[in-house]
Amino acid sequence: MIRDFALPDLGEGLTESEIVAWRVKVGDHVELNQIIADVETAKAVVELPSPFEGTVTALHAAEGETVNVGEKLFSCDTGDGAAAAEAAAPVESAASAEAAAPAAAAQTADVAETREPTLVGYGAGAERGPKRRARRLGGGGASALSDDLVQAPPEHDRIEPDTATHSVNGLHDADERPERPRSTPPVRKLARDLGIDLERIAGTGERGLITRADVEAAASGTPTGEPATQATPAATSAATDAVADETRIPIKGVRKHTAAAMVRSAFTAPHVTEFLTVDVTATMELLASVRADRAYAGHKVTPLTVVAKALCIAAARTPEVNSRWDEDAQEIVRFGHVNLGIATATDRGLVVPNLKGAERMTLIDLADAIASLAETARAGKTAPADLSGGTISITNIGVFGIDAGTPILNPGEAAILAMGAVRRTPWEHRGEIALRDVMTLSLSFDHRLVDGEQGSRFLADIGRILRDPGLALTMA
Repeated sequence: MIRDFALPDLGEGLTESEIVAWRVKVGDHVELNQIIADVETAKAVVELPSPFEGTVTALHAAEGETVNVGEKLFSCDTGDGAAAAEAAAPVESAASAEAAAPAAAAQTADVAETREPTLVGYGAGAERGPKRRARRLGGGGASALSDDLVQAPPEHDRIEPDTATHSVNGLHDADERPERPRSTPPVRKLARDLGIDLERIAGTGERGLITRADVEAAASGTPTGEPATQATPAATSAATDAVADETRIPIKGVRKHTAAAMVRSAFTAPHVTEFLTVDVTATMELLASVRADRAYAGHKVTPLTVVAKALCIAAARTPEVNSRWDEDAQEIVRFGHVNLGIATATDRGLVVPNLKGAERMTLIDLADAIASLAETARAGKTAPADLSGGTISITNIGVFGIDAGTPILNPGEAAILAMGAVRRTPWEHRGEIALRDVMTLSLSFDHRLVDGEQGSRFLADIGRILRDPGLALTMA
């Protein structure tokens, strides 16, 4: 029996994943829960286990391709493998061909009935042309989707989506307006650089695709089937060199999610940022004592650890910073726990996994948890659950030698604290000038949830603890 495995929902709000690497190939026997592929969601790389035991009969997506939740990933023969062998065997007679025709027709009809709009993936196999991307039209953000299936061209000749086929808010249907010339983004840019009108070029590529050679021929005056605007050879060479010097990186995965989240946060929550410069000499002396104590050997206690502990204590005294604005319910949700997000830079971009129940952790617990969280995130192995449900965050810009900044809130959270670099600075101390360890804290908060007085009190509490860690005993 052939069974299809569709991409499952791998986490809150995730609608697609990219195939990073297949761990199996067609013909392999897989066990139940065997890892079949590594997929990258908008938040992390996830190992995908097989829900079946059997023989792999088809992989429906290529490495590097983006697949929507609910679309088929692979097929598996969970019986004796006869079905897979039958599908692979050639038709040897007219009778068998006739017998196979109804099944093929039914399969084609089934595909036509069940197909759904999807984004064009990268590196799709020639036998599996992706459906065209939704084209967004004007008038209130409505969009229309082309249902035409097209064979996926090679990545360097990927075609831009055609115009929409539906009428939206009075716009004419596609059959009432001319279709845009079919070409790839690099070719369109080359044409713009050379002053070539693509409407005047007849494409020589597959299905009329306008290629780079067509544009260069038009620029040099060589006939391509239609009159074309001409450009000088020097202009052609300069434009070609400029295009060759560019590097284009697809916006996907973590980078795509981070960009969307930051835009949504910046234009949804009214940000306010406050700054506080603190003498943290006592905190640095405490860290030196902890590191020298054999009882804490093997535990990486850092300034971030102390700031995280101070934040948890201060949040209990100003709960407004540990809350969320629920627009749909028109309610403010105030949390009784702290799921502390730690902004972590990785090769794939910025991720913010969070420590569940951070307010219950000791200083050493926090040190171990932060170290483990960062290591997992940089390896791309953070579970989607650890990237959801955060209530407040810290970003440590000090590790890059930065003193202060204006951090953007993690979507859904009321506050984020940025800790700057610790610098040895001349500072007033007990009526005299002395060299002291100084740090600047930057707190951004959502002014819908947190008033200036509340944000200032929260920041001041953190500063007091860092200035004199012993005060934590009186505040916890």
